[in-house]
Amino acid sequence: MTHGMRTDTHSPHFGDGGGWRDNATRYALLPLRIFLGVTFIYAGLDKLTDSAFMKDSGAGSIGDMMRAVRDSSAIPALVDLSLKSPVGFGYAIAFGELAVGIGTLLGLLARLAALGGALISLSLWLTVSWASDPYYYGNDLAYLMAWTPLILAGAPLLSLDAALRSRRRQRSGRYQ
Repeated sequence: MTHGMRTDTHSPHFGDGGGWRDNATRYALLPLRIFLGVTFIYAGLDKLTDSAFMKDSGAGSIGDMMRAVRDSSAIPALVDLSLKSPVGFGYAIAFGELAVGIGTLLGLLARLAALGGALISLSLWLTVSWASDPYYYGNDLAYLMAWTPLILAGAPLLSLDAALRSRRRQRSGRYQ
């Protein structure tokens, strides 16, 4: 009797052939990885190059933004923590976004980078975009959900993680 369940557990690697569905499955997370990596690099660079953003106060500053969202955030104590040093917090977010974006785009420590991206998105959702009504107008929740598949799967193809994993296998004599 035939049925629709696949019984093979081996997923072919790059260059091993397979149909278009197998290829689409293997590369399914690549567009998400590219989008999130480029977006977080851009967000980090945008913050670092915006002279108004990296200030305690003034139009467009991190300090004024955090004071504006304090009373409407889900966790005001988190905002209070950021207000102890708004400029330091701004730099931490900017460099965090850069590190996450670079790690994601290159596929280096991809799961850790994705976890970092999810934590940044979670903190921004609970503070800056919490008051968005309806909730789906705030994009930080969507970013949080977009990081989840990369936390689970990492960067199995076209990544430094995959290259390092392949090198370790070759050194240990396992050619899988």
